[in-house]
Amino acid sequence: MIKKYVILGGGTAGWMTAAAFARFVSSENAQIVLIESDAIGTVGVGEATIPHIRAFNDMLGIKESHFMQSVNATYKLGIRFTGWGNETSDYYHPFGDHGFPIKGVGFHHYWLGAKNAGAGIAPFDSFSVGNVLAREKKFSYPSANPDDVLSTFSYAYHIDATAYAKLLRTYAEDRVTRIEGQVVTVNKNTETGFIESLTLASGQCVEGDLFIDCSGFRSRLLGQELGVEFQSWKKWLPCDSALAVPTEGNVVMQPYTHSTAKTAGWCWKIPLTHRIGNGHVFSSEFTNSEQALRELEANLSGDMIRDPALIKFEAGVREKTWKNNCIAIGLACGFLEPLESTSIYLVEVAILKLLELLPRDCKNCALEEDEFNRQMENEYLKVRDFIILHYALNDRPEEFWRHCANMTLPNSLQEKIDIFKTTAHVVEYDTGLFMPPSWLAVYLGQGLFPGNLDSRLTESNIHEAIGLIRGMPAHLNQIVSQLGESATSVAAHPPASRMSLYGIRR
Repeated sequence: MIKKYVILGGGTAGWMTAAAFARFVSSENAQIVLIESDAIGTVGVGEATIPHIRAFNDMLGIKESHFMQSVNATYKLGIRFTGWGNETSDYYHPFGDHGFPIKGVGFHHYWLGAKNAGAGIAPFDSFSVGNVLAREKKFSYPSANPDDVLSTFSYAYHIDATAYAKLLRTYAEDRVTRIEGQVVTVNKNTETGFIESLTLASGQCVEGDLFIDCSGFRSRLLGQELGVEFQSWKKWLPCDSALAVPTEGNVVMQPYTHSTAKTAGWCWKIPLTHRIGNGHVFSSEFTNSEQALRELEANLSGDMIRDPALIKFEAGVREKTWKNNCIAIGLACGFLEPLESTSIYLVEVAILKLLELLPRDCKNCALEEDEFNRQMENEYLKVRDFIILHYALNDRPEEFWRHCANMTLPNSLQEKIDIFKTTAHVVEYDTGLFMPPSWLAVYLGQGLFPGNLDSRLTESNIHEAIGLIRGMPAHLNQIVSQLGESATSVAAHPPASRMSLYGIRR
């Protein structure tokens, strides 16, 4: 029987884990301890989220209005990508669908057919109501009526991640014992290799049965102590540095994260209620920090609150996330750049899967360990491939971008691209985060237009649908124009949340 859970590390990952365990692990059966040191900083890069955070907060019983006020949140309807396909491209990846199937055939086939016929069709992202809202800097809660076009999108938030960790700490502190300190020695059983206790710099020894490593990039337990190797994905994701800086205020709130391609990477802009989060993710192989800083400064729209912080990283994941009686969550497990705002999601999904598989006895849990490792590997690989896709589909001239366009891709990704090129069909994963609407947003937003369409589509079918397709953007614009609510003035009356990236139709 597990009597004591020890979480090493605070920050977003540590306190999300602590809050979830405080909510679901009975105080009669086990003690929860979190060890963190104020002397060790946290990585506050990921301040944009995806809709799953709403379900996580609901699970904890945290009301949206309280959450948003506590973390200086603004609404997020998707991500705007500027300059990614080529130097002039500009498209949105929404939390929702584009159009609707016509006669049982996916909408994108009809859109491609009309485009190929020279019908003067609007860009693909014009057919998503979430995108129209984002462009108009408006916000509306999704409808619960599946027949309403306003049910075809979802939303998330831009947040202050440090403030979110503080909110969760307050939530959990009645149930979780916090210990201030740094680990100097990890004490293991010499026969089994299981961790038995952690000795702190103060001399205190913290015993435990199950240890959760939320120590960040250091991976103090899983990586350093248990020797689980790190699998680098740098050959596909060459960015290894980021400059991050907050700036003062903003003129108009924007309900989307903005990602702008640069010479050897990309800049982000994330609006909060009290500041703007800015950063530049770049490859040190193709540029230097001085040039990266100049490009970042040119992308700012307000005065810097502090000097930019340089963060070094490497994309990749540990060979396993659970070994013996230790599970790594967050950066201690792996890292993928925040291009699609997946950092907090990967923490959430690890916590939920761990709670689902939580063993009664760590000494006899090989099945749970193997299943957790399998599921988490799948999550990271699926997100990895989707992020690589953004880099692979480009026609930019710079050396960095030519390298990305010409690199050999993972087979799992290359096969998906090849099938789409040949058939316009999006291979759908059984599990994983990103479903066909997301792949279509990037495929078509970055200029990958297949020549062949669904075999059920005829030339006459396409011409019959052209009038309908042409009228859709105007119809969506009319709906949005009648909403009358800006992203900053909406009252907090959120709908029920789901563990989905999209609207209630999916």
